Amino acid sequence: MTLRGHDAQFAAMRAAIDSGRMHHAWLLHGPHGVGKGSFAHIVAARLLAEASATPPLQPDFELREDHPTAHLIAAGSHPDLVTLERLENEKTGNLARNITVDQVRTLKSVFSGTPSQGDRRVVIVDSIDDMERGAANALLKSLEEPPASTIFLLVSHSPGRLLPTIRSRCRSLAFARLGDDVMASVLTAEAPHLDEMTRAVVIAVANGSPGAALSVIEADIPGIDAALREIATTGDPHNVVRLDLAGKLALKAALPRYEAFLRRAPAFIATQAKTRSGDALATAVAAWESARHLADVAIPQSLPAESVVFEIAGRVAALAPKDAHAKA
Repeated sequence: MTLRGHDAQFAAMRAAIDSGRMHHAWLLHGPHGVGKGSFAHIVAARLLAEASATPPLQPDFELREDHPTAHLIAAGSHPDLVTLERLENEKTGNLARNITVDQVRTLKSVFSGTPSQGDRRVVIVDSIDDMERGAANALLKSLEEPPASTIFLLVSHSPGRLLPTIRSRCRSLAFARLGDDVMASVLTAEAPHLDEMTRAVVIAVANGSPGAALSVIEADIPGIDAALREIATTGDPHNVVRLDLAGKLALKAALPRYEAFLRRAPAFIATQAKTRSGDALATAVAAWESARHLADVAIPQSLPAESVVFEIAGRVAALAPKDAHAKA
């Protein structure tokens, strides 16, 4: 996926590189899913390519696929690039809870030698928020006494939770949510099959995050929205739509869709409330407050997913016109 919407951040990085006084550690921070990790990998590839002095290089940051540095990185075999991230359990396929201190300690052997492909190496931590306390302290030692020719690119979704000493050693580069026009261009390129209405729904739910947008598509938010619209229009007097939705979202394999439903349903009700007044507005506000509370406690309290979906869908049904049941 081509990274869009971060021209200012690329310009800041380009200026730092061209200055000849590149700071050794960068904290790339901002909302989840806006492209900080992708930015880090693009910048790392460019830094390593320029250090190797291997043509051809395009004027922009991203390398051509046929560039030698791009080949090495794609194969996971570039000796001067280290990425620290949560490891996958080979048996379960689940990611570990944290980046461990042992992972950080492996850097010691890397730093004991000199870069192999040029005069620079890059360490990406994605994300530093995932580091256990011991790992963060171990990394801090490298930030305080940086190894020669090493650039650290630290991705953070919650910089305020990091050790102040880590933040103080880094140059800050902030990322923001993308505007709707940029989001539209991302979806046009990455999901050209979406129709205009579905694209608008995805943009609204993703809230400026391309990563969230792609997750929304995978979670079939448009399908969930269609069910919510039907319930809100007809009242679903025989509970057919509610029962079907609850049954599908309660399946173990449907956890991402269930989580997406918990985010989307209260937002759907809130959007409906904006078009109402008088008693209808009061009904919508009450439905929103109840749905939001239930969505907030559902996972922390391990409430049965099927019951939660049915109950929240019932709040949506309260939005239906009073004569909807009579027409059904």
